[in-house]
Amino acid sequence: MAGTANGTPEQGHVRRRTVLAAGVLGAGALAGLPSGGVASANAADRGGGDCVEHGWGKVADAFRANFEGSPGEVGAACSVYVDGRPVVNLWRGLADRAANRPWRRDTVAQVASTTKGATAICAHLLAQRGELDLDAPVVRYWPEFGAAGKERIPVRWLLSHQAGLPIVDGPLTFAQACAWDPVIRALEAQKPLWRPGTEHVYHAVTYGFLVGEVVRRITGKSLGTFFADEVARPLGLSAWIGLPQQHEARVSPLHYAAPFSLEELIAGMIELTGLDADTVTAWVNAMWAPGSVQARAGELGGALDNTSEYFTTRAWRAAEFPAANMVADAHSLARMYAATVSTVDGVRLLNPSTVRRMTAVQTDETPMHGLPPGLIIPADRSFYMSLGFMRACPPMPMVGPRSFGHPGSGGSIGFADPDAGVGFGYVTNLWNFRPDDPRASNLAKAVRACLG
Repeated sequence: MAGTANGTPEQGHVRRRTVLAAGVLGAGALAGLPSGGVASANAADRGGGDCVEHGWGKVADAFRANFEGSPGEVGAACSVYVDGRPVVNLWRGLADRAANRPWRRDTVAQVASTTKGATAICAHLLAQRGELDLDAPVVRYWPEFGAAGKERIPVRWLLSHQAGLPIVDGPLTFAQACAWDPVIRALEAQKPLWRPGTEHVYHAVTYGFLVGEVVRRITGKSLGTFFADEVARPLGLSAWIGLPQQHEARVSPLHYAAPFSLEELIAGMIELTGLDADTVTAWVNAMWAPGSVQARAGELGGALDNTSEYFTTRAWRAAEFPAANMVADAHSLARMYAATVSTVDGVRLLNPSTVRRMTAVQTDETPMHGLPPGLIIPADRSFYMSLGFMRACPPMPMVGPRSFGHPGSGGSIGFADPDAGVGFGYVTNLWNFRPDDPRASNLAKAVRACLG
């Protein structure tokens, strides 16, 4: 469940963190732990320790099995909330394989595009308060955005990847991207790739700048600061968009699963989506060929060059990329999403009417940009996007038909289900880019089984 690829499908695992069928399709597809019927006496408050409440042993079983299966795990954590309280909080393995450093309660990981869900929550908090009208043109809040034919784009098209701005022409440097304003100036000048509102494609990196700048114009705060003040601090989360220096030692470095071939990619997407081989092959060739829009979407006008391994640096983690660089633990993801559908220790972020509005699917009536003429990819098999959140669909069922959340390149995911009152978080340091990665989907399946 990540995003598209930087690079081509032939490059296998290629460290394409920003977006391959992984963020478009599934969280990785989308542990000495107690097994089956064994449970701790009490769930740990605010992530205090390993816990598996009675009746939730199947999640522990699935978590442990992920370490034993393929692609396996190096280090990972999983957390589940139900009706505002934790019922599962687990971690296991190594935070740093080279240093033989164990994964601990306070270990945090980079979660890539799982960041987008946190950014969307910030926007919907403002909408709920009446400070942001999702149907208003972006220029109401950000006047300079209207250049190059963008004056009529409503805010909702930024959240639903329909604005036609998945790339910037650049050139931009990494330092400029970290500085924020140069990217904003580039987006102001950028002409949409299509008539906004008539097509959609995953805005792998620009999503965070577009939504983040609207939040900044309304509140006077950067997206990372607003998230810290309005979401993370009230809930006591270990989650940051712009990681403070004092938490650097807690970060687990990235590890990578084995490369895979183009044929394996296509086979995995066929299995995941249920689409025929000809359709999937044409889709892959169109969307992830060198120079394609999806390939360019992760480059941000040249600022994000994977060969530089910028995503391993302190500068990357310190900056604010509200589409891609949140650092968090699984418990915080679960707790954050739980607070969108229930009350968590006295805090509820969003009310039911806000959740209904923000989870209405937006990409089921517009085609995906960049496909060959006549090729139709159903939204619920490819990019089932609401206003900032992926919705439950066959490739990414989560736990129920009304589930919503966001996956991240490499495997992480956070999601909620309003019917079951579930908040779920999973993070891993073994980044795997195969669309049929089973790890997160195995955990979600176990949650469904425990819910009955």
